[in-house]
Amino acid sequence: KLTSGNCSPTRPEPQTSCLLPKSGLKAGPASQTLSVKGGRWGAGPAAPTRDLSAVLSARSSGRLAPVFVYGTLKTGQPNHRVLLDGAHGRAAFRGRAHTLEPYPLVIAGEHNIPRLLNLPGRGHRVFGEVYEVDERMLRFLDEFESCPDMYQRTRLHVALEGVRGPLECFVYTTATYPPEWVHLPYLDDYDSQGKHGLRYNPRENR
Repeated sequence: KLTSGNCSPTRPEPQTSCLLPKSGLKAGPASQTLSVKGGRWGAGPAAPTRDLSAVLSARSSGRLAPVFVYGTLKTGQPNHRVLLDGAHGRAAFRGRAHTLEPYPLVIAGEHNIPRLLNLPGRGHRVFGEVYEVDERMLRFLDEFESCPDMYQRTRLHVALEGVRGPLECFVYTTATYPPEWVHLPYLDDYDSQGKHGLRYNPRENR
């Protein structure tokens, strides 16, 4: 059974939790499908899909937790390498995804760090990637994300490419922040090299 170690998000309720649901990934109504249009996903004609059991077939032992990453941990971004380092545990890529609800994704602070503010209903649907991680990698990510002080590990639902219905994932969001962050520009797909010009400052340079 996966637990969060010392990471214990405290708010808001009931969305916050550090325990993997007993059923693992949760599928929604089978009638919902996804299609790719102009580099973005949306509702559309039925497309080839993978059964949820196929998504989970790579589990060799123990429970794996689905984690949605939207910032520097994504493929091609500055911190993606930590997901590839077996010394931290196991992380298996499951596909591109977007949040079902809008969230404010902002770049904030002196090091230009992407932050997903825990304000569902504001901002945009956020695009990212889903990884299934083992307990060791989850503990590492809690520490890497300074959870629960800097980020809080909460849950949200995403639409995962090729899978029918919404999936419930862990995500590292920010629940405590300066009020002015709410008024920063909202992104839908983070890129450290994007037109925003706010290049991420790697930890080794601080």
